[in-house]
Amino acid sequence: MNPDNETLRIERSDGVTTLTMDDGKANVMSVRMLRALHGAFEQAAAQRDIVVLTGRAGLFSGGFDLAAFKRDPQELVTMLTEGARLTERVLSHPRPVLAVCSGHAIAMGLFVLLSAHWRIGVDDPTRILQANEVANSMTLPHFAIEVCRQRLAPASTLRTALLAAPHAPRQALEAGFLDELAAPADLQQAVQARIGALRKLDAHAFSATQQRLFAPALQALRQAIDDDIAEWRVGFGGARG
Repeated sequence: MNPDNETLRIERSDGVTTLTMDDGKANVMSVRMLRALHGAFEQAAAQRDIVVLTGRAGLFSGGFDLAAFKRDPQELVTMLTEGARLTERVLSHPRPVLAVCSGHAIAMGLFVLLSAHWRIGVDDPTRILQANEVANSMTLPHFAIEVCRQRLAPASTLRTALLAAPHAPRQALEAGFLDELAAPADLQQAVQARIGALRKLDAHAFSATQQRLFAPALQALRQAIDDDIAEWRVGFGGARG
């Protein structure tokens, strides 16, 4: 574990790295949180671990740290760049990534969720999954659109990206945000059952098949990230990422 990190708890056991986001507030994707996640995924990849990514009860992530938009442009570009690149890192992780959507998943939190290989949600109608950028007068980044495209059907992509439609967990399951739902009391049992199923996948075959399966999506995502970074550097005062 890493008790000194105040945003991300890391636990490793028997080939599984569990990452729990908890900044005590909205689990925002700040530069600090994003760098902690990148480092944890890099270490898990080196160890060839399955990754379980979750948040504390009731909250997966509220998205980017909006306060950064009012601070240093350099920090903002760094945050956006690290967030975009995290989606690529999650999607291309060499072992399965299991995202456990413990509650609200908003904006960047939703895009990270969509990048995981399997997603379990809590069957709680008070929890919302939403890409709310357009509703908040923000243009959805190229990378976010590509993340939606690689996982959602066209109709769901339109409702999500363009219309900023909020989804309760059962709607999210139908739309493709989630692969399964579990009652709050049964969540940990569902997680352990899914980990057991993922362990049975041959590691080499998974990685090789993943590379073939995701090659077009990753190529499109990398180009989208490059396009976004170029726009951010110009749009936010010429800051360098």
